Amino acid sequence: MNVAQKTAPFAPFEWMIAWRYLRAKRSEGGVSVMTWISLVGITLAVAALIITLAVRSGFRYEFVDTILGANSHVSIYNSGRVTEAGTFAQVITDYEDLAQKAATAPGVVRAAPLIKGQVMAVNAGRNAGVEVWGIRPDDLMDVRRVVDPEDYAGDINRFEAGIAIGAGVARTLNATVGDRVKLISPDGVKTAFGTSPRQAAYEIVYVFQVGRYDIDRTRVYMPFAAAQEYFNREGQADEVEVILEDPENVADAELGILEAVGENALLWTWRDSSGAFLQALEMEDNVMFIILSVLVLIASMNIVSGLIMLVKNKGRDIGILRTMGLSEGSVLRVFFICGASVGVIGTIAGIVLGCLFAIYIDPIFDAVNFVMGGGVWDPSVRMISRLPARLEVGDVMSAVSLSLFLSFVVTIFPARRAARMNPVEALRYE
Repeated sequence: MNVAQKTAPFAPFEWMIAWRYLRAKRSEGGVSVMTWISLVGITLAVAALIITLAVRSGFRYEFVDTILGANSHVSIYNSGRVTEAGTFAQVITDYEDLAQKAATAPGVVRAAPLIKGQVMAVNAGRNAGVEVWGIRPDDLMDVRRVVDPEDYAGDINRFEAGIAIGAGVARTLNATVGDRVKLISPDGVKTAFGTSPRQAAYEIVYVFQVGRYDIDRTRVYMPFAAAQEYFNREGQADEVEVILEDPENVADAELGILEAVGENALLWTWRDSSGAFLQALEMEDNVMFIILSVLVLIASMNIVSGLIMLVKNKGRDIGILRTMGLSEGSVLRVFFICGASVGVIGTIAGIVLGCLFAIYIDPIFDAVNFVMGGGVWDPSVRMISRLPARLEVGDVMSAVSLSLFLSFVVTIFPARRAARMNPVEALRYE
């Protein structure tokens, strides 16, 4: 007994006994079928958790990236002024000076004036409501998602000679590069007979697909000077867009921008416009993690069932080992190793399966879409054009930690039952 008590925890003989029990056939008192069920259950649960976390991270990354890559990080507006005619105006007349001041603020990469307006686009009998962004050609080259989109047609370097439209707009209008699209604005020339709609035709020189439905479906870029002329904004701009070096920390940059441009300016950040979507994503993330954690717990409970059956079938062996001098701690560790090994192997298999699924999610989803006859993914509902997945080390480690923790915890209870088994009772009927 003294020798057994001095044995180091998790000694080689404890691993040997546990391995023999795991390999034992049912006729020898093993529970191989239950062990396999536990293994498969944990593998699938961990894989499902990793896949869900990867898709969650992919959704947020793709959603935020399309916002930051195709929109202003901060928009500067005029707080408003009363004109000589007595009307209230928010247009910016000193936009050059305002942009230069904003560019000096800490963390600002560039600042540029914009013209914005909603018009009707018409081509070959088709029409679509679009939002026109008047922007300088050099500034458009800094709009990352437009310059480097998912798909494109035409030549963006010819932007000064025409307009650039989203792929969704092109599909709606059945237009392509080289076509001339007519833009109609209801805010036109005032005459004695009322307001005459303003009309102008522009050649499409570039078609882009950024992967965000609301942008591809409505966005039209027009050269800044042409937009000023079309919207009667000579010498004026509607806003100044600001691009930040670190847009995730936009709150830290707001004060510096306000100090640079003055207190009369109004700031509207990308978080102000998309904060509700981000909060919804975060809430959904937390709920899905809790739900899938329950699935991992349910899968881990199969280990308990398997170990209880193993302890029952190996009662005689436990009694013999105890009479030979094996301590309660050694018996506990033997059965703990049995259960924990299933959890560890299942977790490793789940990591491999989940990571492979996340890496090859595009061909897998294409196969599912083909089997279902298409239409599985609706960009108008989900806002982005494809199902994204992004493996993050932190997400994988969260799934691994959860699975191993639950597997180890639930294993302790049947292992303690085996360790406290009275050897006399175990051998009485043998």
